[in-house]
Amino acid sequence: MNERYISWLKQAEKDLEWAKDSLTHHHYAQTCFIAQQIGEKSLKALAYYRGFDVIKSHSIVKIAQELKINGPIANAGQRLDLYYISSRYPDAVPDMGIPSEYFNEEQAKEAISYAEFILKNINKLITAKDHS
Repeated sequence: MNERYISWLKQAEKDLEWAKDSLTHHHYAQTCFIAQQIGEKSLKALAYYRGFDVIKSHSIVKIAQELKINGPIANAGQRLDLYYISSRYPDAVPDMGIPSEYFNEEQAKEAISYAEFILKNINKLITAKDHS
């Protein structure tokens, strides 16, 4: 086990605070992006916990596949991966718009709920292993 996993989990938890703060201030695109980051960091924490040395992907789905995780966590990751690029780059949204004008409160709230779901379940997986 690589103790680095603790740092990844702590950062994911801090990022969740940041996402909620961004939502409160109506920064919906930024909320969606940081929600994706929470999912990614949570899964990277599990990878380090399981002994991985390097995790090169930024895709939650790809990391979940490497960890042999499917079902609800992978499904939540699939939704969050949609925000990795589209929530940051103007050429990723239709009609010459910008992400800050494209994303809405409903999407941001949904993104946070997926991120919280992944973080909570990764914490459970790690905690269950620590107590067995």
